[in-house]
Amino acid sequence: MRVLSFFLALTAPIPALAEIVVSKRTIRAKEIISAADLETKDQFVPNAVTRPEFVIGQEARVTLYPGRPIREGDFGPPAIVDRNDLVVLVFDRRPLSITAEGRALGRGAVGDRIRVMNLSSRSTVTGHIRSDGQIEVK
Repeated sequence: MRVLSFFLALTAPIPALAEIVVSKRTIRAKEIISAADLETKDQFVPNAVTRPEFVIGQEARVTLYPGRPIREGDFGPPAIVDRNDLVVLVFDRRPLSITAEGRALGRGAVGDRIRVMNLSSRSTVTGHIRSDGQIEVK
C-alpha cells in the first residue's frame, strides 16, 4: 500500500509557476487600466490573466489591489453610457424608424443590454448599446 501511495504522489500533477498580471497600485472600479498600472509576477493562480495586453485600455469592474492577481471578470470594455445619461432610443424596422429621448437606468459598454426610461411615455424599455451611444430597442 505504501508503494502505491508513493507512486500516486509522484504522478500527481504539480502546478507550474506562470507569469500572471497584477496591479502596481490600487485601481478603483470604473477606472481605465494603463500599462503603467500593471506588472507581472511568477505565481500559479487559476483563472488569472497572463498577458497584460488583455487588460490595458479596459475598465476595472471591481477595485484591484496591488500585488493581487487580476482575473477575467475583474475588467471589461469601458462604459460609454452612464446611469442617468440622456440617450437616444432607436427602433429601426424598415420602412419604419422611430427615435425618442430616454434616460439610462443603468451603465454599460458597447453591446451591453440596459434598461432605459422613455421620457415621453415614462415607460421602461430594454435595449442594446450601439457604438455611437444610442440604444437600439427591439
